[in-house]
Amino acid sequence: MKPTPRPGVMDIAAYVPGKDHVEGVAKVYKLSSNETPLGPSPKAIEAMRNLAETLALYPDGQATQLREAIAAKYGLNTKNIICGNGSDELLGLLAHVYLGEGDEAIITEHGFLVYKIQIMANGATPVTVKEKDATVDVDAILAAVTDKTRIVFVANPGNPTGTYVPFSEIRRLHAGLPKNVILVLDAAYAEYVRRNDYEAGLELVAENANVVMTRTFSKIYGLAALRVGWLYGPLEIVGAMDRVRGPFNLNAPAIAAATAAIKDDGFTQHAAAFNAEWIETLTRELTALGLTVTPSVTNFILIHFPDEDGLRAPDADRFLSSRGYVLRAVAGYGFPNALRMSVGTDEANRGVIAALKDFMANKAKTDAA
Repeated sequence: MKPTPRPGVMDIAAYVPGKDHVEGVAKVYKLSSNETPLGPSPKAIEAMRNLAETLALYPDGQATQLREAIAAKYGLNTKNIICGNGSDELLGLLAHVYLGEGDEAIITEHGFLVYKIQIMANGATPVTVKEKDATVDVDAILAAVTDKTRIVFVANPGNPTGTYVPFSEIRRLHAGLPKNVILVLDAAYAEYVRRNDYEAGLELVAENANVVMTRTFSKIYGLAALRVGWLYGPLEIVGAMDRVRGPFNLNAPAIAAATAAIKDDGFTQHAAAFNAEWIETLTRELTALGLTVTPSVTNFILIHFPDEDGLRAPDADRFLSSRGYVLRAVAGYGFPNALRMSVGTDEANRGVIAALKDFMANKAKTDAA
């Protein structure tokens, strides 16, 4: 006799984060976790430091200050906002509240791995649909809907692809879903997108009872270490989640730093501009080397390597790692011959371009010999 996990738990493949070190390499550029190279706003750092003398006190269990700041920025009702320990927690709460044995939830083949983990953890069945050209396929999702479907998870923009779905397609997707199915729009990278046909989902949530949108402070705001996320949704869904949420799920330094960060528009605008410039440069330079780069609207690119001996993604990963450049292997996301690279500092970005130029040239020399 021994404690036994509920059926299905041990079938879950544990989430594996991007590596952050290389054995024997002194200086490492970590480009594997979609972290901003600019760090957080100085105002966020100051707000966090100001709490140093009050760490013995419990935080505001409702994160009121942060919810009000979010509401003010986007013109929302604070009652429709719930904050969490990263958007991961909120995705988990949704699954916990709305999924159970016999239910199904739809995900896409290259979607965020946490969706599948949370679906299975709550005893439901993940239904994976194909994407088209590394982009969410609305028709494939609609074709997979059954009377068992309870949630549809859509990352827009997608990770690790960096692609996005125009909002006209998102609206078409929602229109085709039964009213009892929740459409989850995971907009973790929304602040980076510069496309006129993109929307994060605020209006669709406001107009309907079965749509929620999640956002994070881990990307452009540079607060990944504090784990802060938020969800905007109908009162009924937010209220149900609030009933099972931990009473102090967001710590006081996180609340203070995120509140200051979301108010610092100048800092985030600078971060978005820096990112846009480097996305364009990296895509152009790596394409010129003979590599294929999936067009990205985020703070990372997906680099595809030739299907040739010595030139595949694992070969490139080893070569880059030996020089201290750590990218993300994405075989678990359905891309065994690609690496995901987050936009890093000027030095890191130029270094990867130079290293991949040597990688491709070395193979050419070998072939010639």
